[in-house]
Amino acid sequence: MFVANEVNNSLNLLEAIEMKKDNSLRAKILMLLAEQPSYPREIARQLKTDKQKIYYHIKQLESKGMIKISHREDIGGTLAKYYKLAAPAFVAVYGKFEKAARIPRSSTGALSGHIRNGMLDSLIIIGSPDPHGPEKARSRDVAYVADLCLFLGTFVSKYDKPKVLFDTSVHTHDLQENIILIGGPVTNKVTKEINEKLPIRFDKNKNIYSSFTKKVYKNDYTGFILNIENPFNPKKRLLLLAGKRFYGTHAAVLALMKKFSEIKKQSTIIEGLDEDGDGIVDNVRILE
Repeated sequence: MFVANEVNNSLNLLEAIEMKKDNSLRAKILMLLAEQPSYPREIARQLKTDKQKIYYHIKQLESKGMIKISHREDIGGTLAKYYKLAAPAFVAVYGKFEKAARIPRSSTGALSGHIRNGMLDSLIIIGSPDPHGPEKARSRDVAYVADLCLFLGTFVSKYDKPKVLFDTSVHTHDLQENIILIGGPVTNKVTKEINEKLPIRFDKNKNIYSSFTKKVYKNDYTGFILNIENPFNPKKRLLLLAGKRFYGTHAAVLALMKKFSEIKKQSTIIEGLDEDGDGIVDNVRILE
């Protein structure tokens, strides 16, 4: 256990006070003190246990900074110490901590140019959920953008202004910035505008075509990731995550998160996999 407000020493406390067999009694003591301050003899009476045990655990809890003296009061001619919680919340640890693998921040790979000095230096442009474009399409990519933003948050430590725009509200000056585009040409009109200029693009049948391998991908679960010069401004970068239908776009976003270290700096074509058969993409494999 550790006191929630002792942030600087939390790891030391966690290691020092890992849950033991007798901590069930300590937990009961803490629960009582959470209701109101009390003194050891009264706590022993309420818990129907030996007062010497209570004195022992009170000392342990006090030494670890989990409880502290609230006040002193004369009880039957004896000056009793009343204790209270030192903080409103505690965490119980039932096992050893494992070191989590972290993405190296020195090289942002597929995000190169989009993360600078701990800040997202790009606008995220997604298709509008309202009917728009020649096909009157509704984008279903908003949920995927939420996942993407959670991922980008692992790189970002500062926030300056809103970064997400619908394709229907983009202005010319927005396109001069670094851009992260989500969705294909049917649901995102910005993608449609630059599609023919892309090394990996959608053909007239809405299939994915790679100019690198001359391959055509027709599977609805196929998607791709591009990190190239921004066609609207060569001094800026464009990161495009798109797919054949929304399954493919979901796969592209998932690939960036799950296969980040394997994603090529310029382009990667992937296929989404539904491994548990529930109709939702839950894994990906790299095709090229």
